[in-house]
Amino acid sequence: MSLEVDVLRFTRRLIGNSFIRSILRRLADEDPHGYRSRLDHILSMLAGDASLHDKSIECMIEYRLFNSFIELALRHMKISRVEFEAGIKDPSIRRGIELVFRSLILYGVTVPQKLCSPFLIVWNFTNACNLRCKHCYQNASKPLPSELTLEEKLNVVNQLDRVGVPLIALSGGEPTIHPDFLKIVEEGSKRGIYMAVATNGIRFSSMEFTEKALKAGLKYVEVSLDSVSPEIHDEIRGIKGAWETTIQGVENLVKMNASVGLAMTVTKLNYREVEGMVKLGEELGVKRVIFFNFIPTGRGRDIVKLDLTPAEREELLRKVYELARKSRVQVASTAPQLARVSWQMSSGGDCLPTHFTPPRSQSLRALAEFIGGCGAGRIYAAIQPDGKVTPCVFLPIIVGDLRVNSFQEIWSSSPVLRKLRNKELLKKPCGECSYRYVCGGCRARAYGYFNDFLAADPGCLRGEIVEKSVEHVVI
Repeated sequence: MSLEVDVLRFTRRLIGNSFIRSILRRLADEDPHGYRSRLDHILSMLAGDASLHDKSIECMIEYRLFNSFIELALRHMKISRVEFEAGIKDPSIRRGIELVFRSLILYGVTVPQKLCSPFLIVWNFTNACNLRCKHCYQNASKPLPSELTLEEKLNVVNQLDRVGVPLIALSGGEPTIHPDFLKIVEEGSKRGIYMAVATNGIRFSSMEFTEKALKAGLKYVEVSLDSVSPEIHDEIRGIKGAWETTIQGVENLVKMNASVGLAMTVTKLNYREVEGMVKLGEELGVKRVIFFNFIPTGRGRDIVKLDLTPAEREELLRKVYELARKSRVQVASTAPQLARVSWQMSSGGDCLPTHFTPPRSQSLRALAEFIGGCGAGRIYAAIQPDGKVTPCVFLPIIVGDLRVNSFQEIWSSSPVLRKLRNKELLKKPCGECSYRYVCGGCRARAYGYFNDFLAADPGCLRGEIVEKSVEHVVI
């Protein structure tokens, strides 16, 4: 039996035990000492961030019971106690653990796993941008008159904090040019949320700005770079000289020991540059290189003929997997088909789950199905500049409005999000594919091409028949 299958069976057995479940359910309750939950308090104690002294008898009993549970779980997962305690020093890791426990208590072990709140929020912070990218999903240019005020943004952070979201990634438009950017980074970081940004990197060409952003608590910077060639990048980005300025930003971040990734949206213009982009990432000293699926939304609809064919995408993903195995930087892709490609190429010995870092997870299929491929509306959600909520920044279906309802209400009650969490609703060939739980296709691409988020993703070899009709649908 594989380790991953064993872990899932172990988890099901524990969660199915009424005594253990009652303890875990109590730990999910609000903590009387000001922590988000009793479990948050105990994890803080385990991490050494909360004193073990002067605690009530009740608190210490809960601590020792959970500590015994952790010891048992670590033995089954073959994780050392030292490794575990080092990990939970990070408040965002503790948030992630708490989220998994709360979800298991509420839903049990499901395939894919249902979550009581998302791991990640991608927040389109503003519609303003200092570039004019041809593939921009947001059609960004100028700020919208209806964008959230600073007070409303702080309320959003408070809501996400209360539901235990571990990670917020600010995107755009270009979030770094907004005057509220550093204030929101600082507020989220202060609350123990892992704060990241998706950026064109231009503001970071200023070392002064770079230092301010990192001091505010920014933990990860994902910089868009669409080619190793300055000419091609500048053509895609719409501004001459953008490549050099972006590279300067990356160099400044690396110099400050920041965690940096390069992100390339893949089209026919650059898909043969995958190896060159990873090599550039290694030379620059970044931690991660990620290859984004092209999605025909926003301005991307105008260049849909630059999308890869299924055969080209397969070639791309095979190369991505090869590079992930041998590169000294993490290499990943947002294409959910990568899980299937890595599984097939490794004869079942490896599976790279979409979006997760590090991608070289050595997970087998049981664990990949637990994660579940495309995470739109399941693992993450998006917030628009005006407070509207969508399943994904590339999937422009409004499922709620934070000016009207709380995030928790939207996440738990949206009919669209509930459908996205049920892989049994996918239409063929995705819905009948044996890899639907590890992949299931990109729901944003299905919507972009067919105006149906449950339709097939035409980016897969199994979808070649579907792909032939794409041009008539998307235009």
